Amino acid sequence: MTEKSEFTKNRQKRVLLIMSSNSEMGISGKQTGTWFEEVASPYYILTEAGYEVVFASPDGGAAPIDLLSMKAPFTTPNTERFLKDEVAKFAVENTRVLNNVNYDTFDAVFFPGGYGLLWDLASDSYVIRLIEDFARTERPIAMVCHAPAILRDVKKANGESFVKGIQLTGFKNDEDTEIELLHHLLFSLEDELKLRGADYISKTNWESNVVEDGVLITGQSPASAPSLAEALAQRLAQ
Repeated sequence: MTEKSEFTKNRQKRVLLIMSSNSEMGISGKQTGTWFEEVASPYYILTEAGYEVVFASPDGGAAPIDLLSMKAPFTTPNTERFLKDEVAKFAVENTRVLNNVNYDTFDAVFFPGGYGLLWDLASDSYVIRLIEDFARTERPIAMVCHAPAILRDVKKANGESFVKGIQLTGFKNDEDTEIELLHHLLFSLEDELKLRGADYISKTNWESNVVEDGVLITGQSPASAPSLAEALAQRLAQ
Protein backbone atom coordinates (compact mmCIF):
# COMPACT_ATOMS: atom_id res chain seq x y z
CA MET A 1 0.00 0.00 0.00
CA THR A 2 1.36 3.43 -0.92
CA GLU A 3 1.76 6.25 1.57
CA LYS A 4 -1.02 8.23 -0.15
CA SER A 5 -3.53 5.37 -0.06
CA GLU A 6 -2.69 4.72 3.60
CA PHE A 7 -3.49 8.38 4.36
CA THR A 8 -6.76 8.21 2.42
CA LYS A 9 -7.78 5.09 4.28
CA ASN A 10 -7.11 6.55 7.73
CA ARG A 11 -8.14 10.18 7.34
CA GLN A 12 -11.25 11.56 9.03
CA LYS A 13 -14.21 11.77 6.67
CA ARG A 14 -15.67 15.22 6.15
CA VAL A 15 -19.26 16.45 5.73
CA LEU A 16 -20.01 19.86 4.23
CA LEU A 17 -23.14 21.28 5.90
CA ILE A 18 -24.61 24.06 3.75
CA MET A 19 -26.95 26.63 5.28
CA SER A 20 -28.98 29.43 3.73
CA SER A 21 -27.89 33.04 4.12
CA ASN A 22 -31.43 34.33 3.57
CA SER A 23 -33.40 35.64 6.55
CA GLU A 24 -36.57 36.95 4.87
CA MET A 25 -39.48 35.12 3.28
CA GLY A 26 -39.79 37.11 0.06
CA ILE A 27 -41.84 40.30 0.32
CA SER A 28 -43.99 38.93 3.15
CA GLY A 29 -41.74 40.49 5.76
CA LYS A 30 -41.68 37.19 7.67
CA GLN A 31 -38.38 36.18 9.26
CA THR A 32 -36.88 32.86 8.17
CA GLY A 33 -33.57 31.06 7.84
CA THR A 34 -32.49 27.49 8.58
CA TRP A 35 -34.59 25.27 10.86
CA PHE A 36 -32.60 24.83 14.07
CA GLU A 37 -33.28 21.13 14.79
CA GLU A 38 -32.11 20.28 11.27
CA VAL A 39 -28.71 21.74 12.10
CA ALA A 40 -28.36 20.70 15.73
CA SER A 41 -29.18 16.99 15.63
CA PRO A 42 -27.22 16.23 12.43
CA TYR A 43 -24.24 18.14 13.82
CA TYR A 44 -24.09 16.02 16.96
CA ILE A 45 -24.94 12.72 15.28
CA LEU A 46 -22.27 13.17 12.61
CA THR A 47 -19.52 14.55 14.84
CA GLU A 48 -20.10 11.88 17.48
CA ALA A 49 -19.86 9.27 14.74
CA GLY A 50 -16.34 10.56 14.12
CA TYR A 51 -16.88 12.81 11.11
CA GLU A 52 -15.74 16.39 10.68
CA VAL A 53 -18.62 18.78 9.95
CA VAL A 54 -17.81 22.06 8.21
CA PHE A 55 -20.43 24.82 7.98
CA ALA A 56 -20.76 26.95 4.86
CA SER A 57 -23.28 29.40 3.42
CA PRO A 58 -23.47 31.63 0.34
CA ASP A 59 -22.51 34.80 2.23
CA GLY A 60 -20.39 33.19 4.94
CA GLY A 61 -20.40 34.48 8.50
CA ALA A 62 -23.48 34.16 10.69
CA ALA A 63 -26.13 31.99 9.04
CA PRO A 64 -29.68 32.97 10.12
CA ILE A 65 -31.74 30.51 12.15
CA ASP A 66 -35.53 30.56 11.84
CA LEU A 67 -36.69 32.14 15.09
CA LEU A 68 -39.80 29.95 15.22
CA SER A 69 -37.57 26.89 15.37
CA MET A 70 -35.92 28.26 18.51
CA LYS A 71 -39.21 28.28 20.44
CA ALA A 72 -41.30 25.53 22.04
CA PRO A 73 -42.73 23.19 20.87
CA PHE A 74 -40.10 23.05 18.10
CA THR A 75 -37.03 22.87 20.33
CA THR A 76 -35.35 19.55 21.13
CA PRO A 77 -32.68 18.34 23.55
CA ASN A 78 -30.12 18.87 20.78
CA THR A 79 -31.17 22.47 20.09
CA GLU A 80 -30.90 23.19 23.81
CA ARG A 81 -27.50 21.54 23.89
CA PHE A 82 -26.37 23.52 20.83
CA LEU A 83 -27.22 26.84 22.49
CA LYS A 84 -24.88 25.97 25.37
CA ASP A 85 -22.11 24.68 23.10
CA GLU A 86 -19.60 27.45 22.37
CA VAL A 87 -17.89 25.47 19.60
CA ALA A 88 -21.17 24.67 17.82
CA LYS A 89 -22.41 28.25 18.11
CA PHE A 90 -19.11 29.56 16.76
CA ALA A 91 -19.48 27.28 13.72
CA VAL A 92 -22.92 28.69 12.83
CA GLU A 93 -21.83 32.26 13.48
CA ASN A 94 -18.70 31.86 11.33
CA THR A 95 -19.74 29.76 8.36
CA ARG A 96 -17.32 29.62 5.45
CA VAL A 97 -18.13 31.41 2.20
CA LEU A 98 -19.44 28.55 0.08
CA ASN A 99 -17.82 29.63 -3.19
CA ASN A 100 -14.42 29.55 -1.47
CA VAL A 101 -14.84 25.96 -0.31
CA ASN A 102 -13.11 23.18 -2.24
CA TYR A 103 -15.93 20.65 -2.07
CA ASP A 104 -13.77 17.98 -3.69
CA THR A 105 -12.19 17.49 -0.25
CA PHE A 106 -15.51 16.39 1.29
CA ASP A 107 -17.02 12.92 1.43
CA ALA A 108 -20.66 13.98 1.74
CA VAL A 109 -22.88 17.06 1.73
CA PHE A 110 -25.77 17.78 4.10
CA PHE A 111 -28.45 20.40 3.49
CA PRO A 112 -30.65 21.31 6.47
CA GLY A 113 -34.04 22.77 5.62
CA GLY A 114 -35.98 25.87 6.50
CA TYR A 115 -37.65 28.36 4.19
CA GLY A 116 -34.65 30.61 3.62
CA LEU A 117 -33.03 28.32 1.04
CA LEU A 118 -35.95 28.74 -1.40
CA TRP A 119 -34.65 32.26 -2.05
CA ASP A 120 -30.92 31.56 -2.33
CA LEU A 121 -29.61 27.97 -2.44
CA ALA A 122 -32.34 26.73 -4.81
CA SER A 123 -31.17 29.08 -7.57
CA ASP A 124 -27.45 29.17 -6.74
CA SER A 125 -25.46 27.91 -9.75
CA TYR A 126 -22.52 26.93 -7.53
CA VAL A 127 -24.79 24.80 -5.34
CA ILE A 128 -26.39 23.17 -8.37
CA ARG A 129 -22.98 22.32 -9.83
CA LEU A 130 -21.84 21.01 -6.45
CA ILE A 131 -24.77 18.59 -6.27
CA GLU A 132 -24.19 17.44 -9.84
CA ASP A 133 -20.52 16.80 -9.06
CA PHE A 134 -21.32 14.89 -5.86
CA ALA A 135 -23.79 12.73 -7.79
CA ARG A 136 -21.28 12.11 -10.58
CA THR A 137 -18.61 11.02 -8.10
CA GLU A 138 -21.12 8.95 -6.08
CA ARG A 139 -20.72 10.87 -2.84
CA PRO A 140 -23.80 10.99 -0.56
CA ILE A 141 -26.18 13.95 -0.76
CA ALA A 142 -28.44 14.35 2.29
CA MET A 143 -31.32 16.85 2.32
CA VAL A 144 -34.13 17.40 4.80
CA CYS A 145 -37.42 19.30 4.92
CA HIS A 146 -37.35 22.08 2.27
CA ALA A 147 -33.78 21.33 1.16
CA PRO A 148 -34.84 18.91 -1.63
CA ALA A 149 -36.28 22.00 -3.36
CA ILE A 150 -32.68 22.72 -4.36
CA LEU A 151 -32.92 19.74 -6.73
CA ARG A 152 -35.42 21.61 -8.92
CA ASP A 153 -32.79 22.73 -11.47
CA VAL A 154 -30.18 19.99 -10.98
CA LYS A 155 -29.48 17.94 -14.12
CA LYS A 156 -28.12 14.53 -14.98
CA ALA A 157 -25.20 14.21 -17.38
CA ASN A 158 -27.66 13.58 -20.25
CA GLY A 159 -29.50 16.84 -19.56
CA GLU A 160 -32.55 15.27 -17.93
CA SER A 161 -33.79 16.47 -14.58
CA PHE A 162 -31.79 14.84 -11.79
CA VAL A 163 -34.97 13.85 -9.96
CA LYS A 164 -36.63 12.11 -12.91
CA GLY A 165 -37.44 8.57 -11.79
CA ILE A 166 -35.81 9.13 -8.38
CA GLN A 167 -37.55 8.27 -5.12
CA LEU A 168 -37.39 11.15 -2.66
CA THR A 169 -39.31 13.09 -0.06
CA GLY A 170 -39.46 16.61 1.34
CA PHE A 171 -41.78 19.00 3.14
CA LYS A 172 -45.36 18.47 1.96
CA ASN A 173 -47.78 21.06 0.63
CA ASP A 174 -50.13 19.90 3.39
CA GLU A 175 -47.48 20.69 6.01
CA ASP A 176 -46.89 24.18 4.55
CA THR A 177 -50.65 24.72 4.48
CA GLU A 178 -51.07 23.57 8.07
CA ILE A 179 -48.79 26.34 9.29
CA GLU A 180 -50.36 28.84 6.82
CA LEU A 181 -47.19 29.51 4.84
CA LEU A 182 -47.76 27.82 1.48
CA HIS A 183 -49.02 31.05 -0.13
CA HIS A 184 -45.89 32.93 1.01
CA LEU A 185 -43.44 30.58 -0.72
CA LEU A 186 -41.47 31.29 -3.87
CA PHE A 187 -42.47 27.84 -5.16
CA SER A 188 -43.80 24.51 -3.95
CA LEU A 189 -41.15 21.84 -3.41
CA GLU A 190 -43.69 19.03 -3.84
CA ASP A 191 -45.21 20.43 -7.03
CA GLU A 192 -41.91 21.28 -8.74
CA LEU A 193 -40.24 17.93 -8.05
CA LYS A 194 -43.31 15.94 -9.14
CA LEU A 195 -43.45 18.06 -12.32
CA ARG A 196 -39.87 17.00 -13.10
CA GLY A 197 -40.64 13.30 -12.73
CA ALA A 198 -39.68 12.59 -9.13
CA ASP A 199 -41.30 9.67 -7.32
CA TYR A 200 -42.33 11.78 -4.33
CA ILE A 201 -43.04 9.69 -1.22
CA SER A 202 -44.65 11.22 1.86
CA LYS A 203 -46.10 10.12 5.17
CA THR A 204 -48.44 11.73 7.67
CA ASN A 205 -47.68 15.38 8.43
CA TRP A 206 -44.65 15.87 10.71
CA GLU A 207 -43.88 12.12 10.83
CA SER A 208 -40.29 10.99 10.44
CA ASN A 209 -39.74 9.75 6.89
CA VAL A 210 -36.37 9.05 5.23
CA VAL A 211 -36.06 7.89 1.61
CA GLU A 212 -32.82 6.62 0.06
CA ASP A 213 -32.23 6.25 -3.67
CA GLY A 214 -28.66 5.94 -4.89
CA VAL A 215 -26.52 8.80 -3.61
CA LEU A 216 -29.57 10.79 -2.56
CA ILE A 217 -30.93 10.57 1.01
CA THR A 218 -33.93 12.78 1.81
CA GLY A 219 -36.04 13.48 4.90
CA GLN A 220 -39.59 14.84 4.92
CA SER A 221 -39.80 17.16 7.92
CA PRO A 222 -37.84 18.31 11.00
CA ALA A 223 -38.66 15.02 12.76
CA SER A 224 -36.70 13.26 10.00
CA ALA A 225 -33.43 15.11 10.69
CA PRO A 226 -32.00 12.66 13.27
CA SER A 227 -32.87 9.58 11.19
CA LEU A 228 -31.47 11.22 8.07
CA ALA A 229 -28.20 12.02 9.83
CA GLU A 230 -28.00 8.45 11.12
CA ALA A 231 -28.52 7.14 7.59
CA LEU A 232 -25.75 9.41 6.29
CA ALA A 233 -23.41 8.33 9.09
CA GLN A 234 -24.03 4.68 8.22
CA ARG A 235 -23.44 5.39 4.53
CA LEU A 236 -20.10 7.02 5.30
CA ALA A 237 -19.09 4.08 7.47
CA GLN A 238 -19.47 1.64 4.58
